[in-house]
Amino acid sequence: MKTRKSTLGAVLGVAAIAVSLPLSVTAYAEPAEPSTVETPLPNLEGDCDPFRAAVPTWKTFINQPVSQVLAQIPDISTFSSAISGGLNPAVNVASVLDNGPYVVFAPTNEAFAKLPAGQLDALKADPAALTDLDYYHVFLGLLGPGDVKGQRATQQGAEIKVEGTNGDIKVNDTAKVICGGIPAANARIYLIDTVLDPAAAPDAITPSGTSTTSTTSTTPTTPTTEPAPLPAEEAPAAAAADIPAADAPIG
Repeated sequence: MKTRKSTLGAVLGVAAIAVSLPLSVTAYAEPAEPSTVETPLPNLEGDCDPFRAAVPTWKTFINQPVSQVLAQIPDISTFSSAISGGLNPAVNVASVLDNGPYVVFAPTNEAFAKLPAGQLDALKADPAALTDLDYYHVFLGLLGPGDVKGQRATQQGAEIKVEGTNGDIKVNDTAKVICGGIPAANARIYLIDTVLDPAAAPDAITPSGTSTTSTTSTTPTTPTTEPAPLPAEEAPAAAAADIPAADAPIG
């Protein structure tokens, strides 16, 4: 009897282990909990209360491409049209900007209203000029208000000069940043009160390492085997010394 009970107990124990194994495998196969870590929002600097009031969903911009973000800010609808084919169907650079990272200086509608009469209509009719204008407001980088200052080459080719930090930033000495550091997934946007003119770009900064002094100091000189020429006043005397005098004894 004891032998039968022992055998039965062993069989039941093995069966229990066999039943429990699939349950263990199933437990390990459960998906991990999704991450709750969010991309931190950059600080906005300047007079940004009107922007926040006009676009209460601005915190969601951090996950959207820059062209979509620009289209959702009412105060820069003219600039958004300028980069997306709204002013001229032949000029649509939205897909280019969406391949950032970029810093975008976006003139407000009031900035465009300050242009001389007829200039905006002229831009609409001139695809090359409108493209230049669009790209002159953009340069490569993902810089917040504390780091954006400097002189940099724009996507148009000419340089742009940014001075100041945080809530006190000027561009090319003429445009003031109203609100800066507005996030997009691939850009930082700065609302400015003046349209930038590519024809009034600052002088390009000479890249380091190309000055005359550095070039001269790093270029080795080639040695020469020819003697240096004699000064003009010594030449006749030297020539005469090589010719024997007429009354000098020979041999």
